[in-house]
Amino acid sequence: MERTVPVADGVELWVEERGDPGAPAVLLVMGAASSGLFWPDALVDRLARSYRVVRYDHRDTGRSTAGSSYALRELADDAVAVLDGLGIDRAHVVGMSMGGLLTQLLLLDHPDRLLSATLFGTGPLGGAPGEPAPGPSAELLAFWATMGEPRDDEAELAWRVEHWRLLHGDGIPVDPAEWRAQELRVAEHSGGLLPATAHATADQSGLARGAELASVAVPVLVVEAPADPAYPPPNARRLADALGNAHVVTVPGMGHALPAAVLAPLADAIEAQLVSPRGAGDRPG
Repeated sequence: MERTVPVADGVELWVEERGDPGAPAVLLVMGAASSGLFWPDALVDRLARSYRVVRYDHRDTGRSTAGSSYALRELADDAVAVLDGLGIDRAHVVGMSMGGLLTQLLLLDHPDRLLSATLFGTGPLGGAPGEPAPGPSAELLAFWATMGEPRDDEAELAWRVEHWRLLHGDGIPVDPAEWRAQELRVAEHSGGLLPATAHATADQSGLARGAELASVAVPVLVVEAPADPAYPPPNARRLADALGNAHVVTVPGMGHALPAAVLAPLADAIEAQLVSPRGAGDRPG
């Protein structure tokens, strides 16, 4: 079922639900400049066998309101507003990339709304104790510098497919046709190849709260993606160390993307956390 949910004055988000409305809820929070449709249907449908699964478009993505001025931290408030709009008191929250940063803010500011959290493709919020986690690869940073360059639709599509190739990492073979098909599907949903720069230029203040993560009591799973070029190892381990209640599971070959090849082991890890949320006391050594 699809609907729009108001989250702020003049701002509505596209939201889709699958599964039993009476089952425990799972909220999927996607990364920057990415429609909720980048959560693969195969993953959504598998989780929806047992859960009420919710995915949505951030502001400036997909069918949600575009063009308003906001700080990235407000996108965490949007996630809470989505839960409110659907009448969901508490949910398991799964966050990827920027969605993982937003989920960390939810853990800090709205722990009463989370049954558990699963984080991947992300690192700790700024200011976390210990050595800073490594940043994106030089190749990826150079590619991102071309993000705002003018391109026609076919060139933009080619740029995005190449972007996914880089994000995919070198852990498993890349199928460019898989990503071209996914981008075309999202373009049809969105009404075109929308610009991908809005989140990159949004206000990023208020995100340096890593020192607070040790207070988190909600059970957290951190999925380590060993081939991730955006948040390379040991980001996942440093995030788990910064959190007060986390354990780590590695998905072999996974990068900063959700190709079909990683969905089964990723779903296994997520479902294990949903069935029996685990914390630091259960963390593998």
